[in-house]
Amino acid sequence: MSTTTRVWVDGDLVDPTGPSVSALDHSVTVGDGVFETAKIAGGQPFALTRHHRRLERSAAGLGLPPLDLAFVDKGVAAVLDGPAIDFGRLRYSVTGGIGPLGSDRDDASLTYIALAAPQPLPPASGKLTVVPWTRNERSAVVGLKTTSYAENVVALARAKAEGAVEAVFGNTRGELCECTGSNIFVVVDGVVLTPPAESGLLLGITRELTIEWGRAAGIEVREETLPLDVLQSADEVFITSSTKDVLPIHAVDDRMLSADGPVTSELRRIFRSNAERDCDP
Repeated sequence: MSTTTRVWVDGDLVDPTGPSVSALDHSVTVGDGVFETAKIAGGQPFALTRHHRRLERSAAGLGLPPLDLAFVDKGVAAVLDGPAIDFGRLRYSVTGGIGPLGSDRDDASLTYIALAAPQPLPPASGKLTVVPWTRNERSAVVGLKTTSYAENVVALARAKAEGAVEAVFGNTRGELCECTGSNIFVVVDGVVLTPPAESGLLLGITRELTIEWGRAAGIEVREETLPLDVLQSADEVFITSSTKDVLPIHAVDDRMLSADGPVTSELRRIFRSNAERDCDP
């Protein structure tokens, strides 16, 4: 980890490379925790209220006790204090705290963590690769943003080895689902289509705003079940995420696409324009 990363744990700023979370923390032993990642632009976090709401939903779904969002805000303020981060990533987590070495929980206090770091701007466009593994739309943690990210680590490593920026998952029914840390959209005959929640995806904040702002601008955006092979026939493909915003896709495996598709370009413009006007929409 870069030493430029600012780290706050349970009320204190700590050395980013030193020990700060117990080895017995349940996030370390079994991945028992939830987190959010928000974009930092001009020193300000983007869409923090929406991220907080999703953090609460994830914690409730995981069975964690109610969160202290005021304490979360103290951590966010602490890691954003200092020289402004022009563009970067804010990540904040709440874990089950110190617990047993197995999956059972004790009545331990939650652990609160906040981190902030600069990062490079996203590319102008990217390539996707479809991986052979699936999302389980019937999982006990479907739709929750938990710290158990091993599947995503493996899939993203596969994508990077193939020169792609993201890996695409289908679900167990062979439907288009999502990427490791992004939501996916396709454009067919001028209509924007994206998988619904029932497909087993995580409902992204940038996805949500793209749908809202696109519809408000008169663009037809539908959430509907899609076959995985729609990626082989769609006119345009793009992904959305907190740090990529609306990112055009110029290739899906061996299939080349235009990175300047008219619908994607317009949605990208709409998103940027709205985001510049309001950092907490």
